[in-house]
Amino acid sequence: MNDTVKTLDVTILDREFRVACPEDERAELLDAVAYLDKKMREIRDVGKVATAERIAIMSALNIAHELLTTRLGSGFDMSEFKRRIDSMQATIDATLAEQDELF
Repeated sequence: MNDTVKTLDVTILDREFRVACPEDERAELLDAVAYLDKKMREIRDVGKVATAERIAIMSALNIAHELLTTRLGSGFDMSEFKRRIDSMQATIDATLAEQDELF
């Protein structure tokens, strides 16, 4: 295992980020960046979500849903998960709406 950590400049949704990454995980990180960028662009292009923050949150929720759907076995209650996602989305929307009013 290579413990050398280097910084890497990546672009996600047309924004530049510098991230630290172990050298031997660089390819996986670039795959993750490409996947996240694709998901964020899909959400942005639908046009219902306006800010980068909201796009990022919706992308994270969608990716978490994909992960849990593919990784968890039959003991997973999908309807409960969907209810929790809906509840989180409502809370996020309410909180962001309050912040939007401040500006």
